[in-house]
Amino acid sequence: MITFGYVRCSSLDQNEARQIKAMQELNIPAKNIYTDKQSGKDFKRPAFKALLNKVRSGDLIYCLSIDRLGRNYDEITRYWRILTKERGVDVVIIDMPLLDTRLNKDLMGTFIADLVLQILSFVSNTELNNIKQRQAAGIAAAKARGVRFGRPIKKPSENFAAIVKRWERGKLAFSEVLEQTGLKQATFYNRLREHRRNREY
Repeated sequence: MITFGYVRCSSLDQNEARQIKAMQELNIPAKNIYTDKQSGKDFKRPAFKALLNKVRSGDLIYCLSIDRLGRNYDEITRYWRILTKERGVDVVIIDMPLLDTRLNKDLMGTFIADLVLQILSFVSNTELNNIKQRQAAGIAAAKARGVRFGRPIKKPSENFAAIVKRWERGKLAFSEVLEQTGLKQATFYNRLREHRRNREY
């Protein structure tokens, strides 16, 4: 039997230290700890896929909490079944002792574990939806206040028109135009179209 740990954070700036510490306290070798820094909305995660390919029947996977495993109800229950039923791997959710497939392998124990799994998966999925709704509401409120999202629009320099005129008359090379305006090629052409539209009125 080989023991593994699975760790997941939702983004690159989140800290996985608490999860790693839990794995170290279980004496899981660092090489057997698989870490993803990615959303739990699905299981298209490189480290989880690598772990899924690595484990064999009789192996054991530790995960700190069910929401670290994932946040999609259907996907959590599906991969739990793949690991425990199809692959014969034991899974332990550290924060929820009832979700330890090594224990109570009789019908009643399996039923209770499956029930707890479904409830916790539902709660995790609901929280994911709530997070999305809060984000959408926050973005809508910010837009209503005039907050702009994405890269700031780089305005052309005050002498943009003069530079364009010299370029159009063949007195400036295109490379010099980009250098003097400080714009990338695509941005320059966008500003040029706007400039010409404004010049027509």
